[in-house]
Amino acid sequence: MPRSNRPRRAVPGRPGPGKVQKPGAKGGPVPELDLERARSGFARRESAPDGEWSVRPITASRAEKTYICPGCSTAVQPGVAHLVVWSEDHLFGAAAGLAERRHWHTNCWTSRSYRYR
Repeated sequence: MPRSNRPRRAVPGRPGPGKVQKPGAKGGPVPELDLERARSGFARRESAPDGEWSVRPITASRAEKTYICPGCSTAVQPGVAHLVVWSEDHLFGAAAGLAERRHWHTNCWTSRSYRYR
């Protein structure tokens, strides 16, 4: 059977002969990677005598506001890497725990005292 010299019809969803399909061509444009977020780390869960906590690191370049650290009662300045911490087992639910999140200096969080007065 002889070959046809006519170009083939394009099949939807597949590249034609001799064409390379670009990444993300099916689902639209590929979202750009946020390298700063990837370097900063992911939220993690910590168990402590005072409950379950979600801890999210914030890099120095993403720290844009001033916060008061509950550990030392001094300011967490813009441009200083720190942690955002909220309770996972809040009395009024996870949404209330997230609403009461606090910004801690990394050292203040790791050296906090569990003694109750």
